[in-house]
Amino acid sequence: MDLVKKLVAEFVGTFTLVLVGCGTAMITGCDHWGGYLTTAFAFGLVIVGMAYCVGNVSGCHINPAVSLGCLIAGRMEVKDFLFYCLAQILGAITGAGCLKIIFALGNVEDLTGGVGSNGLAGVNGNPVAGLLVEILLTFIFVLVILGVTDPAFKHGSFGGVVIGFSLVMVHVLGIGLTGTSVNPARSIGPALFAGGDALISLWVFIVGPLAGAALAALLYKFIAKKD
Repeated sequence: MDLVKKLVAEFVGTFTLVLVGCGTAMITGCDHWGGYLTTAFAFGLVIVGMAYCVGNVSGCHINPAVSLGCLIAGRMEVKDFLFYCLAQILGAITGAGCLKIIFALGNVEDLTGGVGSNGLAGVNGNPVAGLLVEILLTFIFVLVILGVTDPAFKHGSFGGVVIGFSLVMVHVLGIGLTGTSVNPARSIGPALFAGGDALISLWVFIVGPLAGAALAALLYKFIAKKD
């Protein structure tokens, strides 16, 4: 039953992330700095809210890359990791589906043209550049998460705020390049409804974040060792 509660929490958290974050991107279009910052803060503030809402239940990963980092760092088991990823992906798909329905019923223009999906337009369609962006941004994001949530250190109750603003930070740079994924589930949900180029380039936003998270976990295990 405890695992079921954790999976429900991860589903709700990822659903909210996509609904609010991608929904904000769809409204603003992210075609100017006002849109950039609004969308960046939308994603970051969801993390802050969910951290204090479902964090005590599941740890508020709401991101397969974060779960992978925790797995490699020895903070969760393989079985839980797989179930977490499934719940996160289903939450993202549901969130993107709700956005699709809301915008269609309300006859609202999606200014991203693809349900807030990630893409390579900002790096002129170069998948290698996009992959590098996602690896580096996820590396930074997951490294912060592993540090601020390390049970060996007492960082107080501000972890959710730190993590949320770290997500804002990587979005400020990444939105203009790849739309900023750093989260495979967040990319999978919108891409399934956007189709086309979003699906073709989806592998970048799965491989990149997972690779970045793995590197972050390996580095953190090294630098945090007491010996």
